[in-house]
Amino acid sequence: MSRVPLITDREQLDPNDRPTFDAIVQSRGSMLRPFEALLHAPALATRVADLGHAIRFESHLSDVDRELVTLATGHSQGCAFIWESHLEAARSVGIGNDMLAALQAGGTGLDPRASALARLVQELCETGGVADETFRTARELVGTQGFIELVLTVGYYTMLAYAMSAVEAC
Repeated sequence: MSRVPLITDREQLDPNDRPTFDAIVQSRGSMLRPFEALLHAPALATRVADLGHAIRFESHLSDVDRELVTLATGHSQGCAFIWESHLEAARSVGIGNDMLAALQAGGTGLDPRASALARLVQELCETGGVADETFRTARELVGTQGFIELVLTVGYYTMLAYAMSAVEAC
């Protein structure tokens, strides 16, 4: 049970804020759980939705790298919603059951690339930073722009996990 009432219908909003609801639904196909809580702050919900759209559709990361990092972040933050809502996308880009199981087991058994990305996520989520070796390895794999996009992906999904956890909607 959520600590705040979830906004699942546009009629729950002030008429001036309904375009925000509509834009989120249009960009995602339906109203998703994080936004059901975030819509209590419509101006911020709009910006969070815009950032999420940029991360998912305008990033230069490969689909596999982005979905792997998203799943690893959801797992590291204990947010079942993020994990579950990205399983289909992850499978559609080629992330198989073996890799999913390895991510759930803390990264044991991943190939070197996936292991390096999962380590980056784990370090960021546990310490708020990354070791020099982790930074160098990730930057060698995806370049400087890709590294920044990886970190922003972790930050975005961590923000969603924190918001959902705080209102017990995760």
